[in-house]
Amino acid sequence: MKRNLTNDYVKNINNKEKYTMNEKNMIPENEYSERIKKAAPLIAAAGIDVLVANSNEADYSNVRYLSAYWPLFEMGGVAVAPSGKAALMVGLESEEFAKGRSKIDNIHLMKEYRETADPVYPGSTGSSYNDVFESIGVKDVKRIGLAGHLCTNMAMYEGLKEAYPNAEIVNADDIMTTLRAIKSPAELECLREGLRLGEIALEAMLAAVRPGMTELELAGIAIQTLYANGAESEAHTVYSFGGKKTTNAISRSTHRKFEKGEIIQINIGGKVDGYSPSIGRPICLGKMTDEHKRLIEYGKKMHYKTYEMVQSGIMAKEVAIKYEELVAADGMSDYYLYGPCHGLGLIEVEKPWMETISEYTLQPNMTFQADTFFVAKDFGLRWENGLRVTESGAAEMLNSGSHMELIEIDC
Repeated sequence: MKRNLTNDYVKNINNKEKYTMNEKNMIPENEYSERIKKAAPLIAAAGIDVLVANSNEADYSNVRYLSAYWPLFEMGGVAVAPSGKAALMVGLESEEFAKGRSKIDNIHLMKEYRETADPVYPGSTGSSYNDVFESIGVKDVKRIGLAGHLCTNMAMYEGLKEAYPNAEIVNADDIMTTLRAIKSPAELECLREGLRLGEIALEAMLAAVRPGMTELELAGIAIQTLYANGAESEAHTVYSFGGKKTTNAISRSTHRKFEKGEIIQINIGGKVDGYSPSIGRPICLGKMTDEHKRLIEYGKKMHYKTYEMVQSGIMAKEVAIKYEELVAADGMSDYYLYGPCHGLGLIEVEKPWMETISEYTLQPNMTFQADTFFVAKDFGLRWENGLRVTESGAAEMLNSGSHMELIEIDC
């Protein structure tokens, strides 16, 4: 594919009819209360007296899933009782902000959820975990389940131990994974819209990219296009980097300038009511070498193979094992880093992963990122699209799959 070096597309696409949020692209208010109702029996079955689901600004997923609240600077938490009563916990600066967003009316300000600058707040006390738990009818606490285990900091943990020194604190991430794994129709619509916005941003990036442009300039075009077309933010840090950096599984854009003849990796998506999907494409500034074409074509082949293998009723590990066997049979194991899928939802990478030890069964309306990543010595490539497990047969690509051809920019 060839592209003219022009910014006309960027200008035109932002003059189109603007996207506006509507019920189709938002989680309905009653869905939040239904989520808490579904959590209650899982909490009881796990033998815990209360679930504490914690989040921060970067991984807001558990708290936003249960309350619609998205922490800013400070942290957030939701306490849920086996009875189905719930409370939102926020930092001392977030009262009005939380009231404006939360679908849970029972809100507590707590020092444990303060920002990392660690203000003392002289004269302010806020609520304790005792106050929170009592407000949802939990009094005799012997076992506390923590979800968002890796988002729980020392202040939260020490606060729980101070309030309930004799209680056992256990990892309860599996409860939230169970709740979030199968998507509702509203969640699927949010993911589809985020992917649609990602494909719009991809078009703008392809129209603008050229040698001498910095990685950050190209990322800026993507972000401007996403916001102009209705995304609440980018779904994740925009991948816009080239050359040797494309061998990185995780990387960031810098002021480095793109060079003719190099591979550039693009990964982009729009965040829609919290849902954060991504599309990924490897492109070349100019003509690809034979090595570029061979590995990029192979990655595309394995990407589509993933959709064939992901089917309802199959144990997740069987997909990962078969994927690795196919790569080995093709003599491509030296280029393989990981794959084929990771969970997709409120965070672009979330549980459940699909690994060779994954002991869960694929079910309809589970969603994943089909994430196909191969690396050579001097370049890497990533094909990425949204995926939904269907009722029968091969998985559905949640986006249109635009620009799945080999992309060579005419420069």
